[in-house]
Amino acid sequence: MAFIFTEIYDWYRDLMDNKSDPRVADWPMMSSPLPTLGLCLFYAYFSKSLAPKLMENRKPLDLRNFLVVYNLFQTVFSTWIFYEYLMSGWWGHYSFRCQPVDYSNNPLALRMARTCWWYYISKFTEFFDTLFFILRKKYQHVSTLHVIHHGCMPFSVWMGMKFAPGGHSTFFAMLNSFVHIVMYFYYMVAALGPKYQKYIWWKKYLTAFQMVQFVAIFTHQFQLLFTECDYPKGFMVWIGLHGVMFLFLFSDFYKQAYSKRRIANAKRAAEQQLLQQKQYDALTHNGINSLQHHNGHLAYQNGKLSNGDLVNNNQAGACMPILDEHDEHVRKLTANGNYLNGVGPKAANSYSNGSTNGFVDVNREENGSAAMLNGGDGLLRERKIIQ
Repeated sequence: MAFIFTEIYDWYRDLMDNKSDPRVADWPMMSSPLPTLGLCLFYAYFSKSLAPKLMENRKPLDLRNFLVVYNLFQTVFSTWIFYEYLMSGWWGHYSFRCQPVDYSNNPLALRMARTCWWYYISKFTEFFDTLFFILRKKYQHVSTLHVIHHGCMPFSVWMGMKFAPGGHSTFFAMLNSFVHIVMYFYYMVAALGPKYQKYIWWKKYLTAFQMVQFVAIFTHQFQLLFTECDYPKGFMVWIGLHGVMFLFLFSDFYKQAYSKRRIANAKRAAEQQLLQQKQYDALTHNGINSLQHHNGHLAYQNGKLSNGDLVNNNQAGACMPILDEHDEHVRKLTANGNYLNGVGPKAANSYSNGSTNGFVDVNREENGSAAMLNGGDGLLRERKIIQ
């Protein structure tokens, strides 16, 4: 048994001392994998066990203003890292087909190594994504996918930093930095509040955008299986498999989140419509104008709307901090007595032209009467049309 441990230790020392890049040996966190591994394991324990217990009897914190600053910082930080990757090689100097690692002390090679180290540090700053979810008690976002993604990345990047800080596989870090520019910019705008939501209509594409990233990563890595290139094959396979693994995890998340949110939105809208109907029936004893428009009423059938698509399929982007406003757009359309998709052929004009001072005119030509819908409290006031 002692012989086995000795062999393992000798192999480990040879790996650390003779196979790694000597230029980074004395850089912070680079002498041993243990600090990084320990932080990753503590992150997983903290996220799934310790932190939820600490917050169990505490109220969620309002971090909106702080999140604006945090996401702005992450956006700028990711932009700078992306720029450094470009200037260190990927803007014309590196080959997308095959790029060996430059282990020399050439200024450009050292600049690439330093960029890799800052990218490694950025994986720790992203731990705050999870912390802010927990402090706001948004536990639904601290999913297994979220924890795996954030927990694995620092150690994976440490290995690349220790043995190959440059060359072919830095493409994945450059591309990931670009994706984070877009993601954190979105979360910054989302944190500014509802009045800015119209500028981030593209949020439903964010998870798909991440999945495209993973396809590009493993495609770029695995091309070395079919060509000769003086780049460590082990790291090529390691990074490529990361792309494949996260592609499947993210795609599964995307499908489940889309399906569950779609059903929840439809059910919520149908319940709101039912509440409005009851309010109206209580106020109009003669039953005139029952708000049932031909082919224009809202129904919930097997998680779908009977007359059109959901207005907002909000996809909370995986593994990134999102202010869960729970479909603010849907609430705007349903909470104030308006229809989600409930405009019939004869009432369409009231939606395009009839919104004044919080009222929406709903015309009923067939029985010669009309109603106005109060946008403040959902009450209906009937007015007769003179024949």
